[in-house]
Amino acid sequence: MVFAWKAAGLTYNRYLAVAARVVRRSLKEDKRLAAERRGEMDLRFSKWENGKQGESRHLADANAAAAAASATGGPA
Repeated sequence: MVFAWKAAGLTYNRYLAVAARVVRRSLKEDKRLAAERRGEMDLRFSKWENGKQGESRHLADANAAAAAASATGGPA
């Protein structure tokens, strides 16, 4: 038996994200706003070279820069 999310071509994490968004949108206004704030994430990463931590960057900003660079054909 195949799970519905798997048959639809979703990963389990993506399925959970979609389900959480549906639940948040179904809440009343005051509860919805509080739930949406809890659902936001601030992910950061750093590259390590020679045992030293590099600059810490926001993941969303780095992804946007990489997407723009790949669209123009330049380096990320």
